[in-house]
Amino acid sequence: MNRGPKEQSPCPEGAQPARIWRVGWAAAAVVVTGTLLAGCGGIKAPDLFVVERSSSSVAVPPLTLLVNEEGGVRCNGGATLKLSDPQLIEARAIQEDLRGPAAGRMSLPAGPRSVFSYYLRDENGSVRFSDDSTGQPAVLRRLALFVLQTAQGVCHLAE
Repeated sequence: MNRGPKEQSPCPEGAQPARIWRVGWAAAAVVVTGTLLAGCGGIKAPDLFVVERSSSSVAVPPLTLLVNEEGGVRCNGGATLKLSDPQLIEARAIQEDLRGPAAGRMSLPAGPRSVFSYYLRDENGSVRFSDDSTGQPAVLRRLALFVLQTAQGVCHLAE
């Protein structure tokens, strides 16, 4: 009895379909595992800004704060700590309000009684000022307060 033309098997000659199925699943598992492991390193949140504060007083050490989009903050290169939600909202507002001054690379000279100097960098540019710089927009005073409160409340530093 002639049953017609023989159907072509999708498997290579001599291969067993069940074995190919297992190999395919094993390869897929390797790809998925590799993808998950790559994600275990975590996706690094983009930085909002980094601000460096220095002091004319030798009793106050320099401070560097690196603030990221998810509310992480690194104090002087230490471990990542967490800002509260209101602190993160304020950090984002400061960064937004500094967009123009940073893009213009604002730099205000220190006044005669300067104690702290600040240098901020973000994706838009940079801002440099001192605590007694004349002509400061309000956002720079908010930044100085944010730095002080973060240093004391999150980083647990004296100043």
